[in-house]
Amino acid sequence: MVSHEQLKRIMPYAGHRLTLFVAPLNATMDANEITTPARRAAFLAQIAHESGSLRYTREIASGEAYEGRADLGNTEPGDGVRYKGRGLIQITGRANYRACSIGLYGDPDILLQHPDLIETVAGACDSAGWYWKSRGLNALADLGQFRAITLRVNGGLNGYADRLEYFHRAQKVLAL
Repeated sequence: MVSHEQLKRIMPYAGHRLTLFVAPLNATMDANEITTPARRAAFLAQIAHESGSLRYTREIASGEAYEGRADLGNTEPGDGVRYKGRGLIQITGRANYRACSIGLYGDPDILLQHPDLIETVAGACDSAGWYWKSRGLNALADLGQFRAITLRVNGGLNGYADRLEYFHRAQKVLAL
């Protein structure tokens, strides 16, 4: 379990949002086997960067850049905006929303019909945990492969220095 105080030290700019997120984050980490200090440090670092220290559960950009992106499953007009990044690990695209919906609800249509569910505190945490586990990121965390985790989460190394700063802080706080 990660305490409120530990999260505050890892994400010092999260402010009052920590109170909202601490219990759901712990539940998500337990449910998705993010249970060792190494796994938790990597997970918390990625979500800290992706969400701006828990400030954003919806991508700031409009999502138009994802329009017509078949690699994301965005094959219908409006998919880019409708299925823009949401959650603590910015689930993006029709295909990812569908897969996440199956993973979380056992129904492919729940998140396709209600994409904003991923913006709620519980939905943001649960979708991040689902993404983490479904992409095999626990195994990479066990091997200390933070760069490889970043590539799987981001598709590149955008914000890598910031992610690494969170990671080092989390390692220290979690006594790695």
